[in-house]
Amino acid sequence: MEYIYAALLLHKAGREINEEAVRKVIEASGISYNEAKSKALVAALSEVNIDEALKAALTAAPTAAAPAATAAAPAEAKKPKKEEEKEEKKEEEALAGLSALFG
Repeated sequence: MEYIYAALLLHKAGREINEEAVRKVIEASGISYNEAKSKALVAALSEVNIDEALKAALTAAPTAAAPAATAAAPAEAKKPKKEEEKEEKKEEEALAGLSALFG
């Protein structure tokens, strides 16, 4: 997980996510560096648009994290089952895209 955090930190800083940059972040945090994990991360992220993955995660997370709040809302309680199934599929698709970020 710390390698994902390193990649997110580099992305936020506007830096290129490469093995050397990841190594520097990992070592600066006091964690022992694993070259294989770094290579796998960089390879996995080479084809991922991190901004889009983060947007998908942010839109899916509030609906998945707050089921009690939506159950309390009377308007939400009246939704037909088909609409709920469509929303669940959208959430699953967004999470599937996010899983590509993690290799």
